[in-house]
Amino acid sequence: MASTAKLLAFLWLLTVIAAARAFAGDPARGAELFAIAGGCGCHSSDAGPVGAGGGEVPTPFGTFYGTNITPDEETGIGAWSDAEIDAALRRGYIRGVGVSSPAMPYYRYAGMADADVADLIAFLRTLPPVRRPNLPHDVALPFARVGYRAWRALFAPAHPAPPRAPGTVTEHGRYLADHVAICGDCHTPRNLFGASDSDLYHAGTADGPGGAKVPNITPHATGVGDWDVADMQALLTYGMLPNFDNVQGWMAHVIDGRGGGPGYAQGNEADLRALAEYVLSVPPIENTVGDD
Repeated sequence: MASTAKLLAFLWLLTVIAAARAFAGDPARGAELFAIAGGCGCHSSDAGPVGAGGGEVPTPFGTFYGTNITPDEETGIGAWSDAEIDAALRRGYIRGVGVSSPAMPYYRYAGMADADVADLIAFLRTLPPVRRPNLPHDVALPFARVGYRAWRALFAPAHPAPPRAPGTVTEHGRYLADHVAICGDCHTPRNLFGASDSDLYHAGTADGPGGAKVPNITPHATGVGDWDVADMQALLTYGMLPNFDNVQGWMAHVIDGRGGGPGYAQGNEADLRALAEYVLSVPPIENTVGDD
């Protein structure tokens, strides 16, 4: 019996070690994911440094400011455990604060694969630590944290996350669009409560961040119906439209990076290709609210 117990304990230990190694986190892959996430631009100001917080997030409910996600022990996430960073990223639960506002799109990142989260966290720990206290949000919402909990209950149901990202091009592109690059965060219109209208997935909106118009990126004539995959990949890589114009505003931030950080332009080519193919594969929707 004793030898059997020792054998079972040994096998259990091997399983634990294998699981730990499987999701130990690869900072090199994390850097690629950080780029495909637009350099997490809300967490950097235009002046930088990368991840040190201060990026403005204007909403109809007030202005929010991205937090410091550098590994500074006092003002950043240096003292946080991996589980606490994961909770903030995918569950919207901030250490020492409580439920996050929906300005932090945790409900989209909720579907990010366990392995990718581990890689992203490993990369964040390589950022130079910056001592910079977080800016207070400019929001006049009574009982805000209660409201954030109610919003999560109504509009952000638990989302199952896979252990690893899908491997096929189409499914990988969908995964990146919905849970890493989070294209719908800007390109899908929202209702009065700030929740996305899934019937107009990627169809653009006249009331994007800061009231800016955001174009329809579905393959309809009112969107990008005459684009091919090379056109879309060129946009994601260089910020260049097929008519040789270039993108501006928030799209420029996510492509070129913010505060000296990376953006789509520094992303993995295979990821960008999968993302481009998927965006052009969604059902076309007629919507003329894009940029003039």
